[in-house]
Parts: sequence; structure tokens; C-alpha cells
Amino acid sequence: MKSISYKNITWIDFSNPGADDIVYLQEHFDIHPLAIEEFVTPTFRPKATKYHNCLYLTIHIPLFDVDSRTTYPGEIDIVITKDHLITGHMKDIYQFDDFFSNLEKSEGKRRIYMDKSPAHLIYYILEMLLESCFPRLDHIHEKLTDIEEQVFSGKEKEMVLEISLVKRDILNFRRTLKPQRHIIESLTQMDTDLLPEDLKPYFQDLVGTNIRLWNALESNKETIESMEETNNSLLSNKLNLTMKVLTIFNAIFLPVTVYSNIMSMSTPVPLSSSADDFWIHVSIMLCISALTITLFKIKKWL
Repeated sequence: MKSISYKNITWIDFSNPGADDIVYLQEHFDIHPLAIEEFVTPTFRPKATKYHNCLYLTIHIPLFDVDSRTTYPGEIDIVITKDHLITGHMKDIYQFDDFFSNLEKSEGKRRIYMDKSPAHLIYYILEMLLESCFPRLDHIHEKLTDIEEQVFSGKEKEMVLEISLVKRDILNFRRTLKPQRHIIESLTQMDTDLLPEDLKPYFQDLVGTNIRLWNALESNKETIESMEETNNSLLSNKLNLTMKVLTIFNAIFLPVTVYSNIMSMSTPVPLSSSADDFWIHVSIMLCISALTITLFKIKKWL
């Protein structure tokens, strides 16, 4: 547990809260028991609940796993009281921790972000978390540009896996981001003294930020799907060309193979007693191959 205080506002942050932290909250704060229970219970769905003396929020921020190369949701549980902001998270969220550390180190930042109310502080936190998503979108855009260059430089096979990874990353990003819009919108509609009326337009501005992120994700989703179709078309075209070449070779050598099998029969065959029979048969095979190639060209199969 770590905390920051400025004037009448205190921000308490729990990293991976456990049983001892529950006891601490129960002993030092008059928080609704359901809010405390949800505070330490992981959930896959974001929510915003109003209790008689506090607000409880669960939000998810898109985080990136370098090993699996995909986005996953990082949960942050938030309790807002009259003069306290209590947060908890199971996973390390570097944007969140950096923001907390900056407030610890700088009285000027505390004066900016903690001068009014816990609700104002949570607005700044949500704004910071949403803005931190834009560099991730830039990274995805750069990856899409690289994939496009590789696809059209003849590396279609190598890009199959890369396209699948980026598609999964975008899908997980969208799955994490979309529900957060409804949580922010609910804050603009809640009637409670814990959310000052002058703050609601700012939360509405966060809704606009969420929409901008969503539109960028939609554009990336359409781009990667089009890139996948293009890559599959190029792969299919290469495969068809390979099959065409193999089929032509088989068709050219089929008459020659039939002829050689006939000549290898144990029964007497024409020209078998000539001294130059080998070269004669080879010449006949070459002529058959030439005639087959000529026929293919006449039919425009070559």
C-alpha cells in the first residue's frame, strides 16, 4: 500500500490487494461492504456503482504483453469517497505507477491534480490512461505499414503469422476498450455529490477521446483484414502458378513416359535391333515433347 496526501485529499493505492488490505479498509473507512468485496474480486466486466457514501468503479486499460505479442486488459478498481481516492490493481500498470510517482515527487503536480476533489483526480487518471493508448495505436500502424511492405516484396508466407498476431492484438484491444465508454458515460449521468456538476463536461470529453481511439482501431481492423485478403490472394496465385507449372511438366512428359514404357516391353519392338536405336528413340521422345509443347501453345495453355 502507498498513499499521497494533499490538502484534504488522500490517494491510497493497493498493488495486488489481499486479506490484510481488506481489514485495513474495513477498519479505517466507512465503505459499503459490497464495494470492499468487489475491490478485491477480479472481474471481466467494467462497472460503475453508486453506494450511499462512495462510488465504485472497475475499469480496464489495454496493456501489451511483449512475450505473447498481444494486448490484454489490466483491471483497476476504484473507490471514490468525499476526501479519499482508493485504487487497486492486480497487475503492474506502468502508466498508472508513473503518474503516482510523479505526484509523489512533485508538489506542483499535486497542486494541479489534487487541489479540488477525488473525482477531479480520477478524471486526470482516466485521461492519462486513455491518452496512453495512442502510442500503442501508433505502434500498430507502424506494424501494418511494415506488413504491407513485406507482403508486396514477396514474403507472403512469412506474413501469415504476423498478420494473425496483429489481428489478435487489434481484437483484444477493441474488446478491452469498447466497454470503457459506457462507464465514462455513466459518470456523466450519475446524480451524486461525489461528482461535481462542473466535472461532467470533462468526463464527456473523455467519451470523445474513447471514440477517437475506437475509430482508429476500426480503421486498423479494416486495414489488417484487407491486408490478409491481399496476402491470401497472392499466396493462392503463387500456388496456382506452381500447380500450373507442375501440371504442364506432367502433361509434357506423359506421352514420353508412355512411349518409353512401350519400348521397354519384353516383346520385340520396332528399331530394337538397330545400332543407333538409343539415339533414335531419344529423338522420337524429343519430337513428342516438342509436339506437346506446340499443342499447348496453340491452345494458349502456355
